[in-house]
Amino acid sequence: MVNKVKFLADLANFKLFFIIILLIGIFFRFFNLEQKVYWNDEVYTSLKIAGYTNTELIQDVAEREIGIEDLQKYQRPNSEKGLTDTIQVLASTDVQLPPLYFVLTRLWVQGFGYSVAVVRSLTALFSLLAFPCIYWLCLELFESSLTGWIAIALFAVSPFQILYAQEARSYSLWVLTTLLASAALLRAIRLKTRLNWGIYAATIVLNLYTYLLSVVVILGHGIYVGIREKFHWSQSVKAYLLAFLSGVVAFFPWLIFIAANGFDLGGNWARREIPFILLVQRWILNLASVFFEPQIGYTEPLFDMQTAQDVQLGYNDPIIYIILPIVILVGYSIYFLCRQTPQKTWLFILTLIGVTGAVIVLPDLISGGQRSTAGRYLIPCYLGIEFAVAYLLATKISTPSIKKQQLWRLVTVTLISLGVISCTISSQAETWWNKYSSYYNPQEARLINQATHPIVITSNSTQLLSLSYLLDSNVKLQLIPKDTIPAIPKGFRDVFLYRLSPDVRQTLEQTQHLKMKQLHKQGNLWKLET
Repeated sequence: MVNKVKFLADLANFKLFFIIILLIGIFFRFFNLEQKVYWNDEVYTSLKIAGYTNTELIQDVAEREIGIEDLQKYQRPNSEKGLTDTIQVLASTDVQLPPLYFVLTRLWVQGFGYSVAVVRSLTALFSLLAFPCIYWLCLELFESSLTGWIAIALFAVSPFQILYAQEARSYSLWVLTTLLASAALLRAIRLKTRLNWGIYAATIVLNLYTYLLSVVVILGHGIYVGIREKFHWSQSVKAYLLAFLSGVVAFFPWLIFIAANGFDLGGNWARREIPFILLVQRWILNLASVFFEPQIGYTEPLFDMQTAQDVQLGYNDPIIYIILPIVILVGYSIYFLCRQTPQKTWLFILTLIGVTGAVIVLPDLISGGQRSTAGRYLIPCYLGIEFAVAYLLATKISTPSIKKQQLWRLVTVTLISLGVISCTISSQAETWWNKYSSYYNPQEARLINQATHPIVITSNSTQLLSLSYLLDSNVKLQLIPKDTIPAIPKGFRDVFLYRLSPDVRQTLEQTQHLKMKQLHKQGNLWKLET
């Protein structure tokens, strides 16, 4: 009896610990929201919510000198463009991005004003709403309050989840709607009422209008229901199909745009082939980042999907001896889940992980590419992994053996502490691995800001927009069409060439006898020498 009372007291203390971790996770989601570079993809978000296409931007400002404010006009809602323009831009140029997140973000910005912090704060809010959904899903899966608290704690200080909770993209909303749809499905199967199947159908619509890869999540749900019902024509199978068809019908207007414009996940960079060993290394790094941030040991990005200039990890890297135990723990968690839980539980987690993983990974293995190295595409997989690890830890710290309890509590505290340490360091950084295409923008901006009367010439509109958030107001800008030879403007003491192709720079040197100096080792910033 004494041991039981002590065990319950220890669990109460552990729940207090998890509440503290939850508060820390909330803090990290809103701390230094403007700190990290507003990178290429986020610039696209602002361009879309303002209702502009990249082509419009180039046509309006190309080959003339403009200021920072003139360029950033295309980043914020104004009277020239309305909400319908936001939807039309997505439908005509970025059909792979359904409009729900962008519509909500535009309304958010119109209500609270435009700034990097305001735009990112909405995704942080979506991430907060995920916490009750995590707890709900754990109750449906495991009927365990402790597992729910551990899952919340792991999610709260997950470096990967916090990075995307502070990014002006739809991934945080995708996390939320995926959790909602998953919990709603399990509840509908359990209660078998029309109301709950109707709620599940509504979450399908939200999921699909958030992110197109939600199709894979919903199909995974169908595989789960089919296997669970042994592919018999049961009431649950019929109800799922009806909910699925209802969601597809509601999503049909966007399917028309997809059929008209086509769909290309990732674009050219996604099809770029890389060595298999780098593919595996990136998978491991992305997986580790769910619990620990490998980037904290390096000043250069661990990998760049545009250049494939990856850091080569070896046995001499101390970071390896943190990453490998995490990978082993994840593998053991999935094994333990399959051995210790009923089929209806482990099957749901495996389909959440496996269906999305297969759809993203197999094309890279069969035809080549690097889609699977973009961790944001594998968010459902990482959610499933976090649930598996949470179940393992909850079960082990509840074991009757005192020694095993102490060991696994140490493992739990260590794993969560790694997340807290990672988030503490990451929150102070001005750039990070997930900003790979704009990783060096802060360094380049400082070089430009040191000049007295500078102008920046480039043909890369979105990177210029990203850079503009870091430039002083006295810097002038000149955007030229791609592969166009610029006319060098007069009256500027310092002329910078930013992300111009080697052919354009070579032509300038040969035809106009200009000399230029490379200012940054990555080759993105050059300066004309007087």
